[in-house]
Amino acid sequence: MPVDAPAQYKIHCLYDQLVPLADLKPNPKNRNKHPDDQVARLAKILDYQGFRYPVKVSKRSGFVTSGHGRIEAARANGWASVPVNFQDYDSDEQEYADVQADNAIASWAEMDLSGINADLGDLGPDFDLEMLGIKDFNLDPFEKLPPGEVKNTNAELDLDAFDNFQHTCPKCNFGWNDV
Repeated sequence: MPVDAPAQYKIHCLYDQLVPLADLKPNPKNRNKHPDDQVARLAKILDYQGFRYPVKVSKRSGFVTSGHGRIEAARANGWASVPVNFQDYDSDEQEYADVQADNAIASWAEMDLSGINADLGDLGPDFDLEMLGIKDFNLDPFEKLPPGEVKNTNAELDLDAFDNFQHTCPKCNFGWNDV
């Protein structure tokens, strides 16, 4: 049963229709489990971002094939519906493979946390790090100082650490050391 666009959240993605949560059937073969802390963080992110990806539902089986966590997060936010995209699958095997691949392929990525730390200076001091969705991510306040400000840690330098310190020119690859 289609519903009108909700006033509680924004939708920034293409979708076929808004579907009440009660009408969605979780896929019994979805092997991803969503712990409470993940659902709570995703609920906060959806409240901040709105929907940027619809929930996917199979036309073949009527089961959700992607978006189980978003459904739980929407429920946690008290929302009654979610944007849904209906997908055609040629076989049960293709549908099953899509469910598992959607769950697994993101785990192959390698997150560049140092690059994210470098980017955060551009986002301002009030940016909520939880919106990044990175579990247990903490930023030392030193790393979030405005450009040009330096933190004095009063730490002593270990000069022995500089023995045989190797250098390489980034332009010509000439190498030398400081012995």
